[in-house]
This record gives sequence, C-alpha cells and structure tokens, in this order.
Amino acid sequence: MQGSAEPVRRPGAAQNVESSVEQTLGHLRTLDAPVQRVQPSGPLTLEDLYRQHRMRLVRLAILLVDEPATAEDVVQEAFTGLHRNWGRLRDAAAAVGYLRTAVVNGSRSVLRRRKTAREYVPPHAVNARSAESLAMLSSEHQAVVNALGKLPPRQREVLVLRYYGGLSEAEISEAAGISKGTVKSTASRALEALQRAMNDGRN
Repeated sequence: MQGSAEPVRRPGAAQNVESSVEQTLGHLRTLDAPVQRVQPSGPLTLEDLYRQHRMRLVRLAILLVDEPATAEDVVQEAFTGLHRNWGRLRDAAAAVGYLRTAVVNGSRSVLRRRKTAREYVPPHAVNARSAESLAMLSSEHQAVVNALGKLPPRQREVLVLRYYGGLSEAEISEAAGISKGTVKSTASRALEALQRAMNDGRN
C-alpha cells in the first residue's frame, strides 16, 4: 500500500518551488489515476496488474527518461521481469514494489547509455510532452516538468517518486535503493536545484 508523500517544508522560495512541484505532479497523478474496477474474485493476476498500473508506470518512466517510446520499453521490460519472478512474490503490494523498482532501474540504465553514447542528442522538451496528459498541462506546470528534466537523475527520481508516485520516504528508499536519510537530503538538494533551473528558465 502506498504511503502519503511527506513534503520537505522549507522557508521562502524553496517552499514555493516545492508547492509548484507538488501541484504539478499531483495534477498528473490525478490525470493518470487508474479507473477503479471491480476487484477480481480470484487471485490477482499479472494481467490485472498490467491493466491497473501500466499507465502510471509509463508516466513515471516518461518523467525519468523524457521519451514516451523509451518509457514504454522500460515498463514493458519491467513487466517481463515480473513475469519471470511471479512465483517469488508474496502479494500484490510486493509485485507493485517490484515494478516501481524495475522502472527506476531501467530508467537509470537508459540514462547511463545516453551519457556514454557520444552521438546522443538529448530530446527536445516537446518530445517529453507528446503523451496526452503532459500536453494538457498549463504553461506553469509544463515549466516545472521541463525544469525537472534538467535535474541530475537521482534528484529527479526522488522528486518524481515522492510527488507523482505519492510514496513515503521508506518506499522511495526501497524503490531507489538508497537510505531514508539520503532520500531526505536528496529531496532538499533537488528542490534547491529545481528553483535555480526554474529561475534560469524565466531569464
């Protein structure tokens, strides 16, 4: 079960940017919320998980890697891995946790490959907004998403998992493979870096 995000309350400008991130990613989370379906009478299946969580995981990956097509590939690979490990998972919550971690790790691998490919040219920001719900954002919200794309991968992961994923520090720690203390300090640095990126975007 997901926990509630625990905002890092900071004074002044940092609190303003945190509020912007919270509103933008919270808005996306609402747009991407799965349609509630009647729970199956039998055991939860891989197909159930795919229907219920795929779109949220694709959005998570888009926010991490910027490209919808690449995000689709990352999520598909996560579900392939879940299929291979299905017998080892104790319940639905463990399966969803596995998928989140697989998406984060898959996104990291994509970003590492980009960094080492000399011929790689980062996608234009409009590519990141080609998915439907990003296109529906106001210009203010789009500015936040664009600024998120300029953060170092670890900082972006923590903010996206916190405010889009709605995860607690403990859940972010598990998904990202870092300590809870690192989650907190990374979130703080990320908000400061995001404030700088947004200020630069206005100049």
